[in-house]
Amino acid sequence: MSERIEHNGRLFAIIIPATFRENGIRFFTPDDFSQQLAYMCRPTGYCIEPHVHNPVPREVVYTQEVLFIRSGRVRVDFYDDDQRWVESRDLGPGDVILLASGGHGFEILEEAEIIEVKQGPYAGDNDKTRFVGHRPESNA
Repeated sequence: MSERIEHNGRLFAIIIPATFRENGIRFFTPDDFSQQLAYMCRPTGYCIEPHVHNPVPREVVYTQEVLFIRSGRVRVDFYDDDQRWVESRDLGPGDVILLASGGHGFEILEEAEIIEVKQGPYAGDNDKTRFVGHRPESNA
């Protein structure tokens, strides 16, 4: 089962745990997301027809990113647009997360290897606003 992190009716993230299994193909994102996330489980011998992707003009306003945790443990902290902590989740080996909106920060709980995929080109200092995030002590 996948998990959706939502706050005030807004989707912050989609988490696909390493244990997720389903036959066929399953898209987790709506068609209008600039980053699409799907899971596929196909049997031996199944063929995906050769294809090319057509040039389609797209406008990307907000960066969405996908992280694949290869090893270790990572805590993800979610923040609203006012930079207030909302909630946290721990991720482990094989977990995948799509960060769709809101703010986020990470603490490496055990040395981790992480693969990140996001839209480009990278906009340098204009790409993000950094802030000091505070989690309530009772939840740290």
